Amino acid sequence: MVPIYLPDATGAQEADVDDGVAGTALADELVAEGRRQGLAAVGITDTAAFAETRTALLDRRSRGLHAGMQFTYRNPDRSTDPSRLLAGACSLVVGAWNYRRQAVVPPASSTHPTGRVAAYATRDHYASLRRALEPLADRLRGDGWRARVVIDDNGLVDRAAAHRAGLGWYGRNTLLLLPGAGSWCVLGSVVTDAPLTLPTGQPAPAEYADGCGRCTRCLDACPTGALVAPGELDASRCLAWLVQAPGSFPTEYRQALGDRMYGCDECQEVCPINRTADRRSAHPAPEPDTRAEVDLLGLLTASDDALLAAHGRWYIPGRHPRYLRRNALVALGNVGNGTDPGTRRVLVRYLAGDDEMLAEHAAWAAERLGLRDLVDRAA
Repeated sequence: MVPIYLPDATGAQEADVDDGVAGTALADELVAEGRRQGLAAVGITDTAAFAETRTALLDRRSRGLHAGMQFTYRNPDRSTDPSRLLAGACSLVVGAWNYRRQAVVPPASSTHPTGRVAAYATRDHYASLRRALEPLADRLRGDGWRARVVIDDNGLVDRAAAHRAGLGWYGRNTLLLLPGAGSWCVLGSVVTDAPLTLPTGQPAPAEYADGCGRCTRCLDACPTGALVAPGELDASRCLAWLVQAPGSFPTEYRQALGDRMYGCDECQEVCPINRTADRRSAHPAPEPDTRAEVDLLGLLTASDDALLAAHGRWYIPGRHPRYLRRNALVALGNVGNGTDPGTRRVLVRYLAGDDEMLAEHAAWAAERLGLRDLVDRAA
């Protein structure tokens, strides 16, 4: 969940249609149904292009701040024009799923070093979001309208849609912040050809223009200084992106990775809005089913099939488990114990392996743990 977008200042435009066709009553019904399905927020906007977001994406790409990231950067003309998602599209029903409420299994008692997993990646929150949005799409289809659920899709800048639908404001960490939920949300939309009007009481984007006040805690806390300005991220420094990027993990940021195995929540953890949302959350947590950490030695000794079965829903470059192992080796170098026989065995295995990238990361980890002798022996 890498923060990458700037706000779009345009406001949603109310469709000029008969309220009896697809008006406020239907809009209110969709919002109410979204709430019943467990969404933290629901809003409606039109499918006009996000002009300012397109400009921001092109600007960041031209300055290299996207660090080769594709997703919505690949084709900004497409990802900032919701009307391309569905023939005749004219409305978006935008929903937010609060993943912070999801419970996780407490850390297991183990002497093995562990790696942290960001909150959004502890389970498939996008599947939960999809299950919440599908009934809204079905409601529209039942009235004869076309509807498509769009989630984590490179065809739509979801934060721009959510902002214009009045769900919240852009924080200085570039994430969308929602009243009562903060930034602990995944976002998605139902795109439809139904000409929906705005639901009753939906706030305009301008109402959230300065929701962060003078707070800069997220910028100050970023482990690598990736937040180079309020609302602007250099992805080449962002740990959340670097654990997903192909190639070697940059040497200059390996220590900053700490025990993180996948993702980084630092800018969210320090956010006062998020802390308030955590304390006031009225959402009950479901039964825990996923850990917020992984056993690093277990991961480094697991087979490819086992790794993909356990973590295949994460973004992994080329769907190759070597990148999970790369991250685990860096984390092991930061939090492992050089006197532990299991750690030594794992490092010896990778130092002698055929994968040159993993051997290099194992050498770095060994040096960090005071095991230069293992590196010399493998040379």
